[in-house]
Amino acid sequence: MNEQLLEAAREWATHDPDPQTSSALLAAIEAAVAGNEDAVAEVRAAMNGPLEFGTAGLRGEIGPGESRMNLAVVIRATAGLAAYLKTQTEREARVVIGCDARHGSVDFARAAARVISAAGCRALALPVSQPTPLTSFAVRALDADAGIMITASHNPAKDNGYKVYLGGSVVTDAGQGAQIVPPHDAGIAAAIAVAPPANEVPQDTERIEEVDPRNDYVAAAAALATGDTRGDLKITLTAMHGVGGALTERVLKEAGFSQVSLVAEQATPDPDFPTVSFPNPEEPGALDLAMAHAREHASDLIIAVDPDADRCALAIPDEASATGWRQLSGDETGSILGEFLAGRAPKGGVFANSIVSSRQLEKIATAHGLGYQHTLTGFKWIARTPGIVFGYEEAIGFCPDPEHARDKDGIATAVVAASLFAELKAQGRSAQDELERMARIYGCYVTMPLTFRVENLGLIAQGMERLRENPPRELAGSAVVSVVDMSQGWDGLPGTNAIMVTTEANDRVIARPSGTEPKLKCYLEVILPVEEGAPVPWSQARERLETIKAEFGAAIGI
Repeated sequence: MNEQLLEAAREWATHDPDPQTSSALLAAIEAAVAGNEDAVAEVRAAMNGPLEFGTAGLRGEIGPGESRMNLAVVIRATAGLAAYLKTQTEREARVVIGCDARHGSVDFARAAARVISAAGCRALALPVSQPTPLTSFAVRALDADAGIMITASHNPAKDNGYKVYLGGSVVTDAGQGAQIVPPHDAGIAAAIAVAPPANEVPQDTERIEEVDPRNDYVAAAAALATGDTRGDLKITLTAMHGVGGALTERVLKEAGFSQVSLVAEQATPDPDFPTVSFPNPEEPGALDLAMAHAREHASDLIIAVDPDADRCALAIPDEASATGWRQLSGDETGSILGEFLAGRAPKGGVFANSIVSSRQLEKIATAHGLGYQHTLTGFKWIARTPGIVFGYEEAIGFCPDPEHARDKDGIATAVVAASLFAELKAQGRSAQDELERMARIYGCYVTMPLTFRVENLGLIAQGMERLRENPPRELAGSAVVSVVDMSQGWDGLPGTNAIMVTTEANDRVIARPSGTEPKLKCYLEVILPVEEGAPVPWSQARERLETIKAEFGAAIGI
């Protein structure tokens, strides 16, 4: 095995202040030297380059080494962040620190607070094991210069992460309180690269201040509720074993939704997520328990928040389904909420969604006299749109209250969704009725994902290269009229590793590597006209998408 790599691993382990990860790496090194192939692979995985800030900050598997999430990585990341903040503000920097209930989260958050304090900054420590929206809210509410959230959101149980917001005196424009973007991400990364080894980073508790903005957050989120029939709506709520159950239930009830029933098996935080394969409401089977609960309680709506409660999934009654329920896609939810919010949006307000999300939101905004902006993927871009009043992206992330939280917020979304569904119930209408009404106004917009999960990340690069060199000439019988390599920028947006294919029939496919998981993700959309008096062509649209899915997948060749 490469001696240089072994020496780097020994050096890391020597400076790792956590005895558990330090000894694990030293044991792997010893076994690797003895010729154990599994240990060789473990050392290489642990020392495969430092974790880098991606779509959602640092995120990776928990374990020893510079390439994993552990105490040493968190300490050095925080030292770099504190050093960077000192170059960006003349005042004593204020840093909000929150965490979820994943393995290691509480220890990571407390270590981050000690590092911030010793660096001469003010550490505003939130109560532990709380949702991400509370952290994003606190950054703006407490005039903080930065926020740290220890979470891996909906990733598997083995992962954790480190999310950074900037605000206060550091970011003062429309992005105040949003996640980091260039050049700040590069500046922080450079400061982390020159930070001392973890066991040499100073830590103390002198400038740690415990703060609890939950009452203020609850008041702001509950104030989003509208309508006079909130108490009539029966809601099944699941927290997916995460930290959002208690706060989401409290907000809904204070907003006037008195009939909220929690799925007991998934209500208590559990970092092992025992009842689901992946703690992601979008994954097949993730809502099975919620659907069973909803049938038993004759619910009108299922609301699922993911483990850190920044995302929200909705499911509606559907007699045609074997389960009696149908989960709305992120685009269906974004469009139906957008239509609802557009009616009460302030003049001059702007809607925004990512380029991989449905084009229907632009149609809705225009019809209501509102502005619209498409953005790159990720809420770090969506939430900083000037004038934004509502934003979303297809991966069930919604921002219904950007004045208070410049990030996706599953709890606030739950309140808005419940308000809409209470109104529909009072009118004797269903969500499907509303989708049909919208289709007749705007057209039949239907989207579908195509995802390739890989072990070998090189396959993603190969698939993207095939598309660049030999894109499909037609999809579903319609000629491809545009192939845009977005790496050099597009329509005023910065460059991003994505390819957009559009057909003569206005079908669209965008392919891009995931920023948080080992996936190549493709986003498919068709738009069909709806003839007056004729049924909405949902089935025809889905059949067309299936054809495009097969043909585009063949073009990628993974």
